[in-house]
Amino acid sequence: MKLKLSYLLLLLISISSITISQTKKRDEIDAKYKWNLEDLYSSVDEWQKDLKLIENRIPEITEFKGQLAEDSENLLTTLENMYSIYKNYSKLSSYSTRLKDQDLGNSNSYSLAQQASSLGTKLSEATSYFNPEILDMDRTTMDKFYKEEPKLLDYKIILDDIQRLKEHTLTANEEKIIATFGMIASNQYDVYGIFTNAEMPRKSIILANGEEVKLTSSGFVKYRATENRKDRELVFKNFFENYGEFEKTIGANLAGHVKGDYVRAKNKKYKTALEAALNANNIPTSVYKNLITQINNSLPTLHRMLKLKKQMLGYDTLFYYDLYTPMVETANIHFSVDEGQKIILQALQPLGNEYTTVLQKAFDERWIDYYPTEGKRSGAYSTGSEYDQHPYILMNWTDDYNSVSTFAHELGHTMHSYLSNKNQPYQTSQYPIFVAEIASTTNENLLNNYMVEHAKTDKEKLFILGSYLEMMRGTLFRQTSFAEFEWDIHKKIEAGEPLNGEIMSNIYYDIVKRYYGNDEGVTVVPEYVKYEWAYIPHFYYNYYVYQYATSIVYATAFFEKIIENGDVAVQKYFNIIKGGGSNYPIELIKKAGVNPLSAEPFELAMKRMNDVMDKMEAIIKK
Repeated sequence: MKLKLSYLLLLLISISSITISQTKKRDEIDAKYKWNLEDLYSSVDEWQKDLKLIENRIPEITEFKGQLAEDSENLLTTLENMYSIYKNYSKLSSYSTRLKDQDLGNSNSYSLAQQASSLGTKLSEATSYFNPEILDMDRTTMDKFYKEEPKLLDYKIILDDIQRLKEHTLTANEEKIIATFGMIASNQYDVYGIFTNAEMPRKSIILANGEEVKLTSSGFVKYRATENRKDRELVFKNFFENYGEFEKTIGANLAGHVKGDYVRAKNKKYKTALEAALNANNIPTSVYKNLITQINNSLPTLHRMLKLKKQMLGYDTLFYYDLYTPMVETANIHFSVDEGQKIILQALQPLGNEYTTVLQKAFDERWIDYYPTEGKRSGAYSTGSEYDQHPYILMNWTDDYNSVSTFAHELGHTMHSYLSNKNQPYQTSQYPIFVAEIASTTNENLLNNYMVEHAKTDKEKLFILGSYLEMMRGTLFRQTSFAEFEWDIHKKIEAGEPLNGEIMSNIYYDIVKRYYGNDEGVTVVPEYVKYEWAYIPHFYYNYYVYQYATSIVYATAFFEKIIENGDVAVQKYFNIIKGGGSNYPIELIKKAGVNPLSAEPFELAMKRMNDVMDKMEAIIKK
């Protein structure tokens, strides 16, 4: 059986790209700044006992294999056993992963994680029969079972969701044939990764200070915002032209991936690859199309931001290679962990005492591992699979504003998981990726608003406001431009039209020029930018990136409603962060007070951006 817990358990949502210099040893950190894993297990010995217990229970999953449709009690017993086992397994896996991540050099912790992974594979194998048997059951039988055994209604959304895909499920032999093609499904992605990371020749350039730089992907990220403007132009031009030299090869590879998406969709009786990708979470394609339409309608707001950026940088003309240059000088503001906790408690007060009380509980009871230490995993994440306990957060605190902002973000995930776990039965406690970033980004909006109101100087205020605008440009507009490109190249294949690297470059260039106002004189987009698509690995993810944009739009809309309407809006918003997977994501968002199919959330997001720019311009006029 395919369980939604898998992505929360293994993906570890919102891993950030922070890279930390890890110098302190773990035993040098005060205990109050380290997570307390004894809430899960008091010792590794206790963990090993649980591992054996779960393994011994696996036969309970298959006790009624081939007999689910014969008796409502067979089905209920199987569901109860299966979710009981998976709940315990989630706890087990979390413990081993947390141990591993706090010291990646500890071979014993790696061994525990491998044991947990092996057990997870056994569970997947044991439950693999479940979905096909549910698919074979007719509606009459299901309705009869619900009447005979009312406890089955607690699993209705799960069972209905499996049966919802019946029209896209083939015969057993056909499904087996399609499954065999899973062995080659990632070929194009693998080829792309190997070529661009290992075999693709990279150009080197000489910067104005005489430094020689090899333009690998990491080199590009490091130097694309370099202070010397001529160096930035040199970096961008050579980096993208390097990809342009392999336009045909990378284009043929990506076209092969797109064709694969379409072939799989057609074989599963979908009209388009977009429909196939979104239907997994029952999201209508109109959501995707509405995103593209509304963001194109909102381009004047982006253009206003770019003009403001040009003004603040003091340039006569803004070029594409200027986009990663901060529009505001970094403010020299620092925050200890304790100061960050206090700020976040104040900033998130609009969400009410129920919310902030749990935050304080997280701080007091050591749900968070704060500081970088030798061997610790870099970045930041929040877990959510520890149903009977509590989530955990991994941080790498560096005493800056980014640390506070990242912490607020991860606490959004933590609160989403904690409140869903407390308000939903285990089987509907976990939520899909489509709503996963809403709670975290709503927190970021509230923090940003608080920090602006309490900034000590205009410089600090401009830095915080400017950081927000840069985030909106990079996440909302840039990711939507990616989504539009991805949709356009799929439509080419689905219409039977040719698709190659040159065609992709032209499609991408037209989109980027439109988004950044090339023809209106807002931003000059040099021709070499047309090769940027070849640098983006997300185009091999099959309609994934749009969710970054939708999440930030909906979160900004919720922020606006919370600020405007107070507790009334908060209680509606809790339909999401207490809702888990109790309903489909679109329905949860609607219940929370935002219609994803309308223009309203986009209008509220643009209102927020324009309000921020109004404040910045008022400060500048001083």
